[in-house]
Amino acid sequence: MIDLVDVIQQRSLEGGLIKMNFALDPVHVFLGPIASERIQRLEKAIDEAILKAPAAMRAVIEALQALRGVAKITAVTVVAEVGSLSRFDNPRRLMGYTGIVSSEYSSGNRMLRGVITKTGNAHLRRVIVEAAWAYQHRPWVGEALLQRQQGLDQAIKDIAWKAQCRLHTRYQKLAARGKNKNQIVTAVGRELLGFIWAIAVRTEARVSAAAA
Repeated sequence: MIDLVDVIQQRSLEGGLIKMNFALDPVHVFLGPIASERIQRLEKAIDEAILKAPAAMRAVIEALQALRGVAKITAVTVVAEVGSLSRFDNPRRLMGYTGIVSSEYSSGNRMLRGVITKTGNAHLRRVIVEAAWAYQHRPWVGEALLQRQQGLDQAIKDIAWKAQCRLHTRYQKLAARGKNKNQIVTAVGRELLGFIWAIAVRTEARVSAAAA
């Protein structure tokens, strides 16, 4: 079976190289089509790997795409990097695994919070923060998202809608407090992981029950 982790890492690398090529030397745009073809081949390999993945993994990949900002590549990355999300007792443990939790230190009798630890899975953290940018926009289900949600349980779609409402409100409140955008999307990304955990755990339980 094609290793989802290897394919996703290759896909991420190719995408980064294209961005770097255009940023450093936009004149040499002829590099774009060549790299784009390689990305298309990798995306095809991802589709093949999904088809060969266990039922629970496929179901979670589909269900996570109910979330705004979480399309196929992001959903596959989460599953490939984490595996079964049910192995985490609660969403905070998943946040810790990703490294999107505030560092803590004591001062006298007080516990103070600092910047995020960044000690977890850097690739997963980057993907989650990128997805969090979608929540700067007001809650809305566009055509692409509606298409991704087709065939999913209503309970999953309800969680996704709750995520939109809560995370957009969170974004707006942090912006009103004068936080910079990087701080905002990091905080939103941390809460997004909670909704990812909820959808994945619910989906894994449903698949497990159906197989029993």
